[in-house]
Amino acid sequence: MATADARRRLRERPIGATIFLTIVGYALVIGTFVLDVPLYPDLTTAQINLLTHAIAVINTAATILLVAGWYWIRAGEIEKHRLAMTGAFALIMLFLVVYLVRVGGGGEKYFAGTGFVRYAYLTMLAIHILLSIVSVPVVLYALILGLTHTPAELRNTSHARVGRIAAASWILSLVLGVVTYVLLNHVYGYEFAAMVVPISTG
Repeated sequence: MATADARRRLRERPIGATIFLTIVGYALVIGTFVLDVPLYPDLTTAQINLLTHAIAVINTAATILLVAGWYWIRAGEIEKHRLAMTGAFALIMLFLVVYLVRVGGGGEKYFAGTGFVRYAYLTMLAIHILLSIVSVPVVLYALILGLTHTPAELRNTSHARVGRIAAASWILSLVLGVVTYVLLNHVYGYEFAAMVVPISTG
């Protein structure tokens, strides 16, 4: 009964629910960076590196599901599309948990490359961060519509249009995140420092 009521409220107020969940998500991330909350365990360098690699794996898997979901909806495979997109969202929630533990319990890595490569890295990182911030409400809104409406009902909503924007920005953000991870951790190296404000998937 409670689940049905929650679903009905989400269905009736998708924009309100999107705004609320977006604020909660932003607050979790900003709070982890700005506030010294004794919530996260102190991590060793080995543990930080392990979580960093786990984040890259999670983001890669989420990207694969998003691309598959995009393909399936274009092929008319609605149920496969729904499963892929909800699976991708579940992976992003897992990413958020792992990421906050890594950042809250450790430090931040700074790109060691110089010259053009450094500018290219910082540009990709900036786009990745911007898209990850902007895509949150768009992704949540498309997801809420998708979970609270039948396929027939969705034709009368903005789900398809918003979903295309959400998937495109989400995929590009994840791909850039994985590319910067590879450059930072496996190609040019990094310098390690205590946690500060910049957000990165490296």
